[in-house]
Amino acid sequence: MGLSIARYLDCEIPEVTWFSRKTYFYPDLPKHFQITQYDSPIGERGCYELKGRKIRITRVHLEEDPGRIKRVGKSGEEISLVDYNRSGIPLVEIVTEPDIKSPAEAREFMTSLLTELRGLIGIKPDDEQSVRVDANISVGKERVEIKNIQGLKNMERGLKFEVVRQTRLLKAGKKVVRETRRFDEKRKVTVAARKKEFEEDYGYIGEPDLGIFHLREMVEELEMRETPLTRAQRISDELDIPQDTAKQIVLTSEVLADLLEDLSKELPISEVLPWVTGPISSRSNMLSSDYDRLRDEIAAVLGSLVSGEITDLEARRRIEVLFGEEVEGSSETSEDLLQIIGDLIEENPSILDDFRANEKAANFIIGQVMRSTGGKYSSSQVVEAVKSEMRKRL
Repeated sequence: MGLSIARYLDCEIPEVTWFSRKTYFYPDLPKHFQITQYDSPIGERGCYELKGRKIRITRVHLEEDPGRIKRVGKSGEEISLVDYNRSGIPLVEIVTEPDIKSPAEAREFMTSLLTELRGLIGIKPDDEQSVRVDANISVGKERVEIKNIQGLKNMERGLKFEVVRQTRLLKAGKKVVRETRRFDEKRKVTVAARKKEFEEDYGYIGEPDLGIFHLREMVEELEMRETPLTRAQRISDELDIPQDTAKQIVLTSEVLADLLEDLSKELPISEVLPWVTGPISSRSNMLSSDYDRLRDEIAAVLGSLVSGEITDLEARRRIEVLFGEEVEGSSETSEDLLQIIGDLIEENPSILDDFRANEKAANFIIGQVMRSTGGKYSSSQVVEAVKSEMRKRL
């Protein structure tokens, strides 16, 4: 995992690596040292591109997780509890250069990076995962670290608070102290935790119980997965669709993106895209259970639609049946619905100009159809049929 991340971030990966003992006395480390990588990280001098701007990556290294300190009680009367359940679990730490310009950009960077890394190492939404952020910020010369922030929203809040706090100190002629702080989620403020140590304070020594690891062969054998945002960009370029649309499809479901790519090999993308982002997208969680069959049958339905053998409404009904849903009425009834819609549009020709300017104008026809059919058709069927017919007439 660590090597995959270092390689994805375009880091320089050394031939060999080893571990060190980082010594410090704090309750979250009962043995008083942490196994980590100091002068031999698995990756250095990488970068991550965020909206066309490069965020430099200082290093990627492996280390063991310490325990978790939790403070409970009223402010000023707190007691500290230590949870050692996660102590000793290996983790990957990514350190950036000070290239991030604002708390909002920090959150945007983390959101984008985590999306990519989860796809890179194959973490699914329901898999157990843990992400914590140590955020360093300096308004003046000295920096302050906010340690072990849980959640990206809290990271942004903590950084915003520090901008205000440090700015006020400097304006008052005071100095910002180099220290480690924590974010109090209840009060939405940062609180001093301990003075920040310098690297020489940690007394690094080589870890005698672990040897030297040769990386070249491992790196050469790595198979790198295509990450979500990279895939979205590729799909956007290859299929000539908006990047935001491609991103929406990929982040909704990998299998939905598979379907889009498979269908576009057989049918025009202009015919495929509205169905993948519409009726099929809302049922994408059912695709993976029987993907090959559903893909072939969906392709057959859309092929019949493109050739003019069936209408949009009939295609929608058939797709609903494919996903095991009961559908009222038949294709003959759907033709009746289309006739009703067509008559109403003929009676109100100006509605097409209104619809061209704002698709909400279709609500007038939708309401008229629902009243005239007495609820015979579901609202989703009527909405789809009305908008489809109006788009055709435009």
